[in-house]
Amino acid sequence: MIKFYDMANTLDPMDLKQIITLHLDGLSNRNVGEALNISRNTVNTYMKLFQSCDYELDELLQMDSAQLRELFPSHTTIINDRYNELMLYFEKVNQARNHPGFTFLYHYNEYKQQVRSPYGYTQFMEHYNRKYAKIKGSMKLEHGAGNEVFIDFAGKKLHIINSETGELLPVEVFVAILPNSQYTYVEACMSQKREDMIACMGNALSFFGGVPKAIVSDNLKSAVTRASKYEPEINRTFKDFALHYNCVINPARSYSPQDKALVENAVQLAYQRIYYPIREMDFFSLGDLNGEISKLLDQYNDLLFQRKEASRKELFQSIERGYLKPLPTSAYQVKDYKRAKVQKIGYVYFSPDKCYYSVPYRYIGTTTLIHYTKSTIEVYYNNERIATHERNPSKGAYITNKDHLSSTHKAFTQWSPDYFKTLAARHGHNVLACIETVLAEYDYPEAAYKRCMGIIQYHRAYGSQRLDNACKVALLAETCSYTRIGNILKRGLDKEYAGCELAFTNRNEPHIPLHQNQRGRENYQ
Repeated sequence: MIKFYDMANTLDPMDLKQIITLHLDGLSNRNVGEALNISRNTVNTYMKLFQSCDYELDELLQMDSAQLRELFPSHTTIINDRYNELMLYFEKVNQARNHPGFTFLYHYNEYKQQVRSPYGYTQFMEHYNRKYAKIKGSMKLEHGAGNEVFIDFAGKKLHIINSETGELLPVEVFVAILPNSQYTYVEACMSQKREDMIACMGNALSFFGGVPKAIVSDNLKSAVTRASKYEPEINRTFKDFALHYNCVINPARSYSPQDKALVENAVQLAYQRIYYPIREMDFFSLGDLNGEISKLLDQYNDLLFQRKEASRKELFQSIERGYLKPLPTSAYQVKDYKRAKVQKIGYVYFSPDKCYYSVPYRYIGTTTLIHYTKSTIEVYYNNERIATHERNPSKGAYITNKDHLSSTHKAFTQWSPDYFKTLAARHGHNVLACIETVLAEYDYPEAAYKRCMGIIQYHRAYGSQRLDNACKVALLAETCSYTRIGNILKRGLDKEYAGCELAFTNRNEPHIPLHQNQRGRENYQ
């Protein structure tokens, strides 16, 4: 296995899958590196490893994270920590460039104090001047059909009215645009939080009827955990969404609005074509607001470009639609995560719903990670899925897969009135009659299960014949309890009263024989 030293951030298995996805889409290694903001040499190295391993690329895509991490454990994105520290520090320097009193020497002295192995001042300035040339130009970006979709939230919000209080509730506006045809999607949602952003993104792809190769997002908190011009850390849920739709995430560079100029322009056009026409309209729900937005959006996409003699919709349908990948068969559901320890009874406690889910009994005592959506619960141990359940919102419920239970626990789950009657019949008809009597005493039969099991278990110490005789005595005395039957067996009364049915048939006759020491009621006046 090839290993690199002096490295920083190890590639996530999701990143490996994104490299494979883009390669299968026909992108060169250079273009893959640019799309994912990683070194071309890193992409080259991984592609060689992919080709030299025993699996096809399609098979690697189907593997889970644990398998990929085992195959490719030690490769990273950044080789030179010292240079990377300098580049990150330059972001701070460049932001302060126009501040009164700014000097490079001040920032160089600050830089020396922050790092262990600083560059000299000459090299500091040389690297800065290479990175930020005095004459900077912009270029017209060419966007291939089906390559990207740009997304952003509008800076200005719309409002809906709370029908009960009359309060104005601000709502966010999500905008997505396919840059080749400039076909646009707009939707209002309650917030920029992860769940709302993911839902809007899924609706946008459904609106387009296909999936591009990459999603270019702004550095939203719901999309990017840690923003960086060089190596942004993408939100885990957003990565999972991209894998579900077979595409990749490529955040725009921080402080580089030119990277997503088209979606910025689409936001401005949304202000003109959607915000302005509904400025005097009142909406009492998101559904009503989005219904009106949909009507205006259709009109907007049908408008002719002045120089192309075609509309956004016509360009999309004639050119770009054919380059989009097909949508997955099911919509993505947002995943959340909870850690939980497997209890001694073989269940994990799921705190959001306050209920319990079974896992294989061999994992008792281990700490697991629960992946959950609105409809499913998945339990993982060391990146391996060990249990899957349908989510049950009932508080205090125990959701059980019988395959997860040990043999002892499986027997416990089979307990029922018929189960105990079948078990009792093996030891005699009197035992069966006694168990039926015990079960009949309770409206809720589960309350009698332990008593029934206790009575039947007496056969282990005394044998089936003695147990059957003891139950016979208990039935005649109408005292079918676990304790009474136990006393009969301990004192040997089952032997003494074997065949004693007549002793109990006539309750009106005294069962004590007559003798001279007997006294009548007159002696107790």
